[in-house]
Amino acid sequence: MKADDAAIEETLLGLVDGRGAGKTVCPSEVARALGGPHPDGWGPLMQPVRRVAVRLAKAGRIAILRKGRAVDPDDFRGIYRLGLPEADASGPGNQAEV
Repeated sequence: MKADDAAIEETLLGLVDGRGAGKTVCPSEVARALGGPHPDGWGPLMQPVRRVAVRLAKAGRIAILRKGRAVDPDDFRGIYRLGLPEADASGPGNQAEV
């Protein structure tokens, strides 16, 4: 399956939101949700998932974590997880319904 960035974003945000605060999602979970259980289906989606995750992290919609800590989306390597951003009640992106 060829997934576009919109499908990746929708799936990624759905999984992260569904997991809830304080919990994380492996990027391969996003890829598997779109490409199926076989590595030939989800493997090619890993880089597009990373690209979308970086964009969403820069926008403050998710956090990219390594060893449980948020990292700079422009400068991280290795194994990472995706989660909801930590925001206090007055922080950006955590506003009441408008």
